Amino acid sequence: MKIWQAIILGLVQGLTEFLPVSSSGHLVFLQRVLGIQEGGLFFNIILHLGTLVAVCVVFWRDILELFKKPFKTLGYLVIASIPAAVIGLLLEDVIDGMSNEFKYIGIILAVFFLITASVLFVTEIVAKKRENVLPLCWRTVLPMGFAQAIAVLPGISRSGSTICAGMLAGGKREEVAKFSFLMSIPVILGSFVISLIKGLVKGEIQQDFIDNGSTYGWCVALGFVISALVGLFAVKVMLKVIQKANYKWFSLYLVLLAITCIVLQCCGLFKVIA
Repeated sequence: MKIWQAIILGLVQGLTEFLPVSSSGHLVFLQRVLGIQEGGLFFNIILHLGTLVAVCVVFWRDILELFKKPFKTLGYLVIASIPAAVIGLLLEDVIDGMSNEFKYIGIILAVFFLITASVLFVTEIVAKKRENVLPLCWRTVLPMGFAQAIAVLPGISRSGSTICAGMLAGGKREEVAKFSFLMSIPVILGSFVISLIKGLVKGEIQQDFIDNGSTYGWCVALGFVISALVGLFAVKVMLKVIQKANYKWFSLYLVLLAITCIVLQCCGLFKVIA
């Protein structure tokens, strides 16, 4: 793995994890079109760990509040995380295979990017026509949990789908946004722990360092720092965007990206990664 690849992947992961444009979709797009390798399991784990640090820095007070009585928000967080955990475990191999080997991945990405764009557009219209007044409750938490489960698909934004689900259910913008970012913690942390254990047991992480050469340590460090710093910026940007319910520019970007995916697919420029 080259240092410039680590820098690009760190930037993309940190920026798109929290903006409503799908980090997984962008990483697959880069991998298949530009031939940028993910850098192995360990590098992928470290990128997500960087974005986890960003969330913890911004919401450290809210994280501490989770462990104070009556633990209501913590209970909501556990319930909302179950659908994504189940779907992620069941479809992990399918999604990995689709991302690396599926011939028509450009069409799949285009469809999912357009779905995300449509949801964002509809949410902006609805949010500006009514006053969302529901506090955090089952009516807002459950839709957000199922939306996060659907977002395991590349091109479906986790932050975008969960925030939109909460707002369409009538939740208050600020509470929905905060809970959406808190929802990312158990998902990222759970994925980190499981991937780390599996990688060490199977020897995949050790093999990463053997295969990627002497600069791999620098690539890992750069990927972590960049994804954390850029993720911190993206979280703060997204919090401002949510206050105004201004999603149309993200929708437009995703539509243009979907068109690009279709054009590149027709030109045969999506590479199969063995």
